Amino acid sequence: MPGAILEGLALHSGGRSRVRLHREAGPLRFRRGRVTIPARLSQVASTERATTLSAEGASVALVEHLLAACRLAGFWSGLLIEVEGEELPILDGSAQPWLEVLRDLGPAPNAPAPLRLGAPLERRAGESLLRLSPGPDALAVEIRFAHAAIGVQRWSGAPERYAELADARTFGFLHELTALRAVGLATQATLENAIVFGDEGPLAPLRHSDEPVRHKALDFLGDSVLLTQPLSGRLEIVRGSHASHIAFLDHIRRHALRRHGLEHGLEPGATDVG
Repeated sequence: MPGAILEGLALHSGGRSRVRLHREAGPLRFRRGRVTIPARLSQVASTERATTLSAEGASVALVEHLLAACRLAGFWSGLLIEVEGEELPILDGSAQPWLEVLRDLGPAPNAPAPLRLGAPLERRAGESLLRLSPGPDALAVEIRFAHAAIGVQRWSGAPERYAELADARTFGFLHELTALRAVGLATQATLENAIVFGDEGPLAPLRHSDEPVRHKALDFLGDSVLLTQPLSGRLEIVRGSHASHIAFLDHIRRHALRRHGLEHGLEPGATDVG
């Protein structure tokens, strides 16, 4: 069966991971051995430093960069992702390598109709704020870090600009690495697969002066694919995280289910949420 293969280091768990992507009718899904793991909110098992999906005792971690590439390439369905390993490879820390192989697979199937709001919906959790409002489609993301090399950064744009986010890499701080590795996280972080900020600034050149906020926006695009349909409207995120993304997307999903009296998921076709 034709497809594309990518392999590389697993950022958190270590070792190597191999992924095979190929066209296959049906919903977007992962497969580990004989277990199929649908790419949807109900399968989220963890949001600790990455988004992890699971089903029937099998899991796959760090799915957000590949899913962001799916969003950029228009793949909401018609793709099977076979994974050898418990975590997707980090590659260069961005969605760009995934996007390149997805584009080689040809045009994506037609996207599902978007979910539209009839009134603003927001959720606050700690320092995070996420709000979706009716209006032209757009994404606005703001991050705030005490580190002088980052500070407050903002990125906003309409869907035609989302491709600008593809090569933005994951980032972290040198002073955190020891603690993260002690709990089995970021064990394979290097300057080849992540932006590492030391006390004085990044230890290697940035691709964009606002690369950290671009990556946070990219992370949301990846997480949003788990809703299984696009969101229509203006989305604003302040100090987001995988945990707050998933909680807000689930909030939207539950609101839509209550609004339409659905029990088993969103119906095919446009969903208008009042």
